[in-house]
Amino acid sequence: MKRSSLITIVVLVALIIGSIFIFKKKGGTGTLDEDSRNFKLKDTASITKIFMADKNGKQCTVVRTPGGWMVNDKFYVRPDAILTLLETIKNIEVKHPVARQAKEAALKVLAYRAIKVEIYAKDELIKQYYVGHETPDGEGTHMLLTDIESGDNYTDPFIVFIPGFTGYLNTRYIVEEKFWRNLSVINFSPAQLNRIEYSNMVKPDSSFVIDVINTKKFELTDHKGNKLPFDELNMKQYLAYFLNLNCEAIFTSSDKPTIDSLNNKGKPFASFTLTDKNDKKHNYFFYFKTTPSQRNLEYGVRYKYDPDRLYVNFDDKKEWATIQYFVFGKLFITTEYFKATVPVKK
Repeated sequence: MKRSSLITIVVLVALIIGSIFIFKKKGGTGTLDEDSRNFKLKDTASITKIFMADKNGKQCTVVRTPGGWMVNDKFYVRPDAILTLLETIKNIEVKHPVARQAKEAALKVLAYRAIKVEIYAKDELIKQYYVGHETPDGEGTHMLLTDIESGDNYTDPFIVFIPGFTGYLNTRYIVEEKFWRNLSVINFSPAQLNRIEYSNMVKPDSSFVIDVINTKKFELTDHKGNKLPFDELNMKQYLAYFLNLNCEAIFTSSDKPTIDSLNNKGKPFASFTLTDKNDKKHNYFFYFKTTPSQRNLEYGVRYKYDPDRLYVNFDDKKEWATIQYFVFGKLFITTEYFKATVPVKK
């Protein structure tokens, strides 16, 4: 074979290999860059921070800390909310590109309605994209990716989804702090407590104190300081009630009139002081809630106070929340609760 022919063959092979590489790089379409559709981030364990902001000025930052995820360096987040977001980041897939004839309109909507998402590993920005509006069938979401190296957005938006999930994804990217907040009000296991002091302002003789010596040894005293006998099983059951008690809603700035009214005129009907193993005291003050007029009409009974809900003041009196009797009512007992049940003779 002649040298010139060999050179020609080598050049042709190189061109063919190059063409194949370019074809694959473009996703086989010749027009769409594969990088522009790379929304998924499999290694969510490496994520340390997620920043989100919408076009209305709402924004929040959730950060991974040794104690758990926190929002805006203020509050621990709802476990379900951060789990849903991380699963979305990990499992998101491209369904198809936005149709050419709809591309311009989609980009315009993204420009004024999208949620900007920045994902960090340590202090490095590793992924950025814009989460837009849902598709007409409600089974996909418009999204646009950013080229991290250049800082420019790619020109092609896509319809994305999560395999096995029917619905749109923009609601999973929460930009308001109040919707991230963990709704936990009281969350102590018996092993975390030294003492429980219950004060009933309406019926003072129902007040009592429990000293937790250890998880097997306790002391119960009444409102006068007299030691009382108790059933151990009943005591352990009651102590377990202080675990995972969540409120219905935490007050925000829009609730200021109610907060002012409670601060100026409200009187708690009961309170708890929980002393933890570090001797830190956690105070909780419980207030009756006025019955809504429509609730009395609904029940056909005129209740002085709402039979379903209460208010609680906690976190060194800095926070207010609405709670349900169904969740917290089991705490408001008398010392009769601790007495052993006498079996009925047959």
